[in-house]
Amino acid sequence: MGEKLKFFIGRIREGRLQEMWKQTLWIYQYGRRYWLIMIFYTLLGMVSTVVVLLTSLVSRDLVDIITGHQTGQIIATFAMMIGLNVGTTLISMASDYISSYLSMRVDAAIKSDIFSKILVTDWESLTNYHTGDLLTRWGSDASSISAGVLNFIPNLVIYVFRFVSAFVMVVYYDASFAIFAFLGMPVSLLLSKKLMNRMVNNNKKSAAMSAKMSGFNQETFSNIQTIKAFDLIRLYVDKLKAYQKEYIDMKLSFQKMSMGTSLLLSVVGMLVSYAAYGWGIYRVWSGGISYGTMTMFLGLSGTLTGTLHNLTSLIPSAIGLTTSAGRLMDIVEMPREDYSHDEEVDAFFKKYRGQGIGMVIRDMDYAYQTGNQVFHQASLEAYPHEIIALVGPSGEGKTTMLRVMLSLMQSQGGEALLVGGNQMESSGSTDKITLTPSTRKLFSYVPQGNTMLSGTIAENMRNVKPDATDEEIINALELACAWDFVEKLPDGINSVVKERGGGFSEGQAQRLSIARALLRKSPLLLLDEATSALDVATERKVLKNIMHDSYPRTCIVTTHRPTVLEACTRVYAIRDKKCVVLNQNEINEMVRGF
Repeated sequence: MGEKLKFFIGRIREGRLQEMWKQTLWIYQYGRRYWLIMIFYTLLGMVSTVVVLLTSLVSRDLVDIITGHQTGQIIATFAMMIGLNVGTTLISMASDYISSYLSMRVDAAIKSDIFSKILVTDWESLTNYHTGDLLTRWGSDASSISAGVLNFIPNLVIYVFRFVSAFVMVVYYDASFAIFAFLGMPVSLLLSKKLMNRMVNNNKKSAAMSAKMSGFNQETFSNIQTIKAFDLIRLYVDKLKAYQKEYIDMKLSFQKMSMGTSLLLSVVGMLVSYAAYGWGIYRVWSGGISYGTMTMFLGLSGTLTGTLHNLTSLIPSAIGLTTSAGRLMDIVEMPREDYSHDEEVDAFFKKYRGQGIGMVIRDMDYAYQTGNQVFHQASLEAYPHEIIALVGPSGEGKTTMLRVMLSLMQSQGGEALLVGGNQMESSGSTDKITLTPSTRKLFSYVPQGNTMLSGTIAENMRNVKPDATDEEIINALELACAWDFVEKLPDGINSVVKERGGGFSEGQAQRLSIARALLRKSPLLLLDEATSALDVATERKVLKNIMHDSYPRTCIVTTHRPTVLEACTRVYAIRDKKCVVLNQNEINEMVRGF
């Protein structure tokens, strides 16, 4: 007992119990909206316990009637026995239904909430997690919590009530039998110390390994083309087998310990049961109790022992639940993006919808979380009806600059502003707003790579503008030089786009992505190497269409192809962590040297 006390004191000092309590409270913030159902479930469990105890009494009377120790109506007693068993079955079915209902509701609530919170989590912080890890936390951990939300507090109440009521009943009829209920307790308590430590470590390792395998599978299936092209099939199959072996070995190691623990508990349980049988036979032989009473005591002894085992089993359940909760809390407690400026941004857009909106970045500093400085006092300007180019070697910060503009990354110095109207009007204007996640709604963005989603072309377009008419979609496709191939498709804009733009060439998928961005009619358009797969003539035509479009749009492009620069209003080169405006001679030299 002293060792056990030291163990729990140690855990308290380590903060593990406080941490588990915090995680438990976090879990039940999702369950509390169903507190009436949880109370009803708990009451059903308690009623079921009462019915089981009544069944023990009726069973005692039935045995005593049959053996002649008691007179009574055997048919009525037998009918009562059947009725109680039917009642137990109905209560069990109701409890199972409520458990399933509650699990599904809590699962949906947790996943919906976590999903929305992940989407508004600070993007830079979120990149510290692998996509596979996020999927595992969002899927498996949330399901573990929802499936086990009843296995903690409600079942704890039910098991305690069951143990106390059965114990009181045993003491009332023959206190000597109560001793057998506690014979296995010391063993359970001793084992719980070792189990708790092993369970915590195993759950963490298991979750980490599941996330690792999920990430591996996700990356593999997303890059099958590359794996085939480099003939890496055997390598990836061997990697999967290695991961599977590591996972199986880890699980089997814990399973062996669990089997040993279960075997020990089973042996103890059998010894307790046989001791109870022996004591019951002695009591019947000595005339202390009847056969029916012995049967009842043996049943109640099993109930007490089984309930103690159930209470002990709540320890690994609680550890599993709180471990999953802790993994989800790691995500949801990361910094959130600030969308508190939505109304200000809406008003700003409404005021300058007709004139357009420009962007001014002055003396901006940005460094990655690793400390790597990307920009130092960088400045840039872009205004409606202009196409501004960002050029520079790969890795110098072109994409980073666009992410700062989108407030995916937060600058550490200087200012980044949106200004109303064109350059001349904005030069002395004080009507401006700072770039925040709320200003993101004023941008359209075409990143590098294929960003088309599975569905039809029209569905992809209407993702950014749900009320777009077919004519508006076609107009956007024409501006992006995509209508020339879309109109030749059998189903036109209702043609199916496969996952990752499957069914279309890279250049076609890029033009569809640009059309989707243009359809949104955002005052600012960011193109990150978005024309890299187009031929020079098509690329120039797309940019010329954007330039001559009547909509007052500010366009900023990043590119490695100097041939684009002739269509741009200004060209900024990223040099020495700054943005330097190139003169015409420098632009001409870049074009000639390409």
